[in-house]
Amino acid sequence: MSWDVVLFSSRQKITDLADVDEKQLLPVSFSRAFKKYFKNIITDGDHHEIKEDDFTIDYFDDGEPSSTLMLNLYGESAIYPLIDLAIKNNWQIFDTGIGDMIDLGNSSKNGYQNFQAYLNIVLNKPFNSN
Repeated sequence: MSWDVVLFSSRQKITDLADVDEKQLLPVSFSRAFKKYFKNIITDGDHHEIKEDDFTIDYFDDGEPSSTLMLNLYGESAIYPLIDLAIKNNWQIFDTGIGDMIDLGNSSKNGYQNFQAYLNIVLNKPFNSN
């Protein structure tokens, strides 16, 4: 199961998704930034896969500038280059597993450990159809 995060390019400091001001969102080419940063990206149409020794990042990008991009992370260390890129490009990262923004200055507060805890809850929770 992937750890899903969303990159945001915004002039606004996002603390709660409910308060996002769409006028503050800035379209960018995430793929262009990824191509400059990562060495091994496999592309098949709109699907892109960043392959490194200890992680994989999957995403879909049609090449048009966008203010958000969902990424599927496989491997704990996948978040670190994304944090580096986010800091360099003034992006923000939302962690869908815990429903919160990742603190780029203190990523251990959020991140993989919390994703694993969330995943364990989801996988071990009995199904209730009511």
